[in-house]
Amino acid sequence: MLLVKKNISICFKILLLIGFGYFFWLMLKITLEYIPLDPNVSFLMIKQTEVHERPEYLPFFYTHVYTSIFVLLSGFLAILRKNFGVKNFHRTAGKVYIFLILICAAPSGIYMGIFANGGILSKISFVVLGALWWFTTYKAYQLARQKRFAEHKHWMWRSFTLTLSAVTLRIWKVIIVYLFHPNPMDVYQIIAWLGWIPNILLIEYLISKKHI
Repeated sequence: MLLVKKNISICFKILLLIGFGYFFWLMLKITLEYIPLDPNVSFLMIKQTEVHERPEYLPFFYTHVYTSIFVLLSGFLAILRKNFGVKNFHRTAGKVYIFLILICAAPSGIYMGIFANGGILSKISFVVLGALWWFTTYKAYQLARQKRFAEHKHWMWRSFTLTLSAVTLRIWKVIIVYLFHPNPMDVYQIIAWLGWIPNILLIEYLISKKHI
């Protein structure tokens, strides 16, 4: 029985690594679309009003895009809680993750949420998501400073679950468009909430059941 459980655990970890690697590559490809700087590519093509009327929009946008890919990677490495033979690797990855979110990714995400497509419902969702992302990350940082590491782990998982909304949002978009073919603005309103609420509900369930 113990051998079976060990094999299941190993298989789960392998699938986790493969899954993360695949989605990280997809997110990296999206990031690379914005190198070199060009305000007339991809997502920015439908944000030309903000690009031309708000000079601060592009700096916030590029800050969010360029830092988020490193947030995703450092967060994944941090929650693995391994040093991989490198002294203080886990702590360093966690510091990078926390710094990038608190200073760059979350504030810029909140700003972009104010101008999100899909109307007021989408705007509210993305602003709330950004605020929760910042708060959960700050709580994780605060608890680590207080050496309350069990609670720190839970808040890091909450934070990383919100980080993964960048991935789950796109997964939901593909599913909804494929199955229902809704109006593009309706899609934004739906995935704005589906991208992160199921994530946070799932992680709260796992924490309450002591699976994490």
